[in-house]
Amino acid sequence: MKKIFFLAALCFTALFAQDYSTHNVNRPYTLRTMEYSPLLNRFHDMTAGSAPQTFFYPQIDSSFRQKKDTSSWLFWHAEDGRSKLNISPMLAWDVRGGKQFGDTINGYEFGMHMSGYIDSVEFWLDARIFSEGRAQKDHSKWSSWDREFIEKQGNKPNQGDGLLKEVDYSSYARYRGHIAMRMGWAVLGFARDAQHWGPGYYNNLSLNQASVPYNQVSLTTKIGPLSVVSLYADLDPAGKCDGRHCTSTSSMGKEVSRNLYGHRYEFEFGNLTLGISELQVVYDLNHYWLFVPIVPLFMEKGNYSEDHNSGSVALDFSYRFPIGLRLYSEFFLGDMESPMSLIRNDNIEAKWAWMAGAEYAGSFGSWRAGSIAEYSRIEPYIYTHFDPYTAQFAHLNYPIGSQAGAHSLSIDWLVYARHAKHLQVQLKQGWFWKGECASDLNFPTPRVDHHSTGKYEGCEERYFLDGAKMQYSLTPAIAYMGRHFAVSTEYTFFDRNAFVARVMALW
Repeated sequence: MKKIFFLAALCFTALFAQDYSTHNVNRPYTLRTMEYSPLLNRFHDMTAGSAPQTFFYPQIDSSFRQKKDTSSWLFWHAEDGRSKLNISPMLAWDVRGGKQFGDTINGYEFGMHMSGYIDSVEFWLDARIFSEGRAQKDHSKWSSWDREFIEKQGNKPNQGDGLLKEVDYSSYARYRGHIAMRMGWAVLGFARDAQHWGPGYYNNLSLNQASVPYNQVSLTTKIGPLSVVSLYADLDPAGKCDGRHCTSTSSMGKEVSRNLYGHRYEFEFGNLTLGISELQVVYDLNHYWLFVPIVPLFMEKGNYSEDHNSGSVALDFSYRFPIGLRLYSEFFLGDMESPMSLIRNDNIEAKWAWMAGAEYAGSFGSWRAGSIAEYSRIEPYIYTHFDPYTAQFAHLNYPIGSQAGAHSLSIDWLVYARHAKHLQVQLKQGWFWKGECASDLNFPTPRVDHHSTGKYEGCEERYFLDGAKMQYSLTPAIAYMGRHFAVSTEYTFFDRNAFVARVMALW
C-alpha cells in the first residue's frame, strides 16, 4: 500500500499541501492558502500570551507531526510514527480590478499542496500553474501583476501560436516550499519564500513578508535565551525592462549575480524580546564565509570594495504586557561613513529608518479579535547603492525590506476579528507619503558632495517629503475558511482603489 500511494504522488507535476511544517508568513499576492492570514494569527497568539515571542519567520513547527489528517486526497502515516505524507490538489479562481491594477484580471490556478516528514526531515511544497484572462487588450502591458515573473507575455493580434492564443497570460513559476533537517544542535533549511525579521506586521525594515519570494538556505539554532538565524539567498538584479523581457545586467552590460547574507540574533527575557538583524548584499562578488553565524557582517563588509556590497544593521524590541498589549519598535541603519555622521545627520551615508507599533489581542467569547497600529519613517537612499542594478536591497526590482521603499512615511491601522477559526473580518486604514527624489531603488547614492539629506541633485525637493501628497486607503475584508473550500473578498477605497475576490477548493 505504501508503494501505491508514493507512485500516485509521483504522477503529478505540481504539488500543494494543507498541514505546514512551518509557521508561515502571509502571502499578499499569490499562493493564498486556506489560512487567510497565518502570520496575523501567530502574532495574535503571541500578544495574547499563549505563544513564545519570536520574530523570524517562516519558522519550523513540528506540531503537525502529531496530526493525522485523513481527509486529504492522499494520505499515509507510518505505524511506527517515523514518517507521514499528505497530498491535496487544489483549484482557485480570483478576480482583481480597479485603478490600482489598471485592468480587470481573472486568474486561474491549479496545483497541489504536499507535506510530510521522514525521521528528522520535514517538508512542504505548494506549487501551482497560473493563468490569467485580461480585459486590457494592449498586449505590451501583459506582465506578471504579482511581480514574481519578470517576462512580459502576450502576442500581437492575429500573430503567434499555442497557449497564448487562448490564454492572455500564463506562468509555471508559482511555488513556495521548505525542507528542513533537524540536526540536534541546529535546523538546516532550504526554501523558496519571503523572510520576515522583526516585531512588526506591515513595516519590518530589514526583511519583510510582502517581498517577492527568493531561493534561500538558513541555519537556526537556540542556546538558552539566544536564538540565532543565519541566511543565504539568491537575489535577481533584474535590470531595465525593454519590450517583453527584463534583463539581469549591470550598468556595463554583463550578466551579474546579487546575493544576500543575513544574521538574526534574538534574546528572550520573559515578556521582553530584543533583536539584532544584520544584512549584507554582495554584487558580482560572492563570499560564502559570510554565512557563518559568528561573522559580524557590518564589520566584515569593510574588507571588500564598497562598489560590490551594501550592508545594514537593525535593532528592535518587543515588550508584551499581561493585559494583551504589545509594544515594539525597530531602528534600521544602512551604510554610514562613521557613527558621528548618524548623530550629526549631515551626511547621506547616515541612511536610517524607524518603525514603531502597538498591538492589542484578546478573546471575546467565541471571537478572537485585536488591533495593530504601526508608524514608519524611511529616509532617502535607504536600500539603494552607488550604481543602478548593483548591490541594492532588492529582488526583481522590489525591496526585500519594507515595500514602502526609500523616502517614505506610512501609518497603518488594522482591526480584525476571527470566529471559530473559520470566519475572519478586518478593516485596514493606511496613510502613505512618498517623496519623488531619492526614492527609487536604483536612484544612485551620491559618491561626493552629498551633504544634508534634504538636498538631491536635479530635484526640486529640498526637505524630507517636501510637497509629497498623502495617499489614503480604506480596506474592509472578509474571509470564510472551511476544510475543503475558502472564500475571501476585499475592497480598497480612495487613492488605491482596487477589489479582489477569491474562491479556493481543496481536497
